[in-house]
Amino acid sequence: MTTPAPVAGEGGVDAYAKLAELGLTLPKVVPPLASYVPAVQSGNYVYVSGQVPLVDGKLPKAGKVGDDVTVEEAVELARICALNALAAIESLVGLGRLVKIVKVTGFVASAPGFTGQPAVVNGASNLFGDVLGEQGRHARSAVGVSELPLGAPVEVEVIAEVA
Repeated sequence: MTTPAPVAGEGGVDAYAKLAELGLTLPKVVPPLASYVPAVQSGNYVYVSGQVPLVDGKLPKAGKVGDDVTVEEAVELARICALNALAAIESLVGLGRLVKIVKVTGFVASAPGFTGQPAVVNGASNLFGDVLGEQGRHARSAVGVSELPLGAPVEVEVIAEVA
């Protein structure tokens, strides 16, 4: 994989260098689980399909947050979802064209009475901030749901602006 230059202007961050500095590697793009594509570009925006925390094709942990999955485990799983989203952006247009993460929607498979969805989705938000700095700050929704694909505890979808 070649490493394009960071986006010029607006304090463009070299996402590749920051990933390396953080000891992170972009995974292979998670193959779609149904009839959709991992990401699609429309104009200056990339819409990333919901990413579950698959690692090498496997879910590290399944279940509901607040029951089978701790908040701490779910935060780490949300980070994996965010890394998978960056991989989808990389495969479509390259991170060198990334201008800003605009919107993140996090879905948390929640045990009855669990209300800590924002803390879980912080895992994804913080990863974007760690890797992209100001360009990683975004609008966000954190939603509790009863079930997610494959029994995943968390799923993250992203809208990103690209040059």
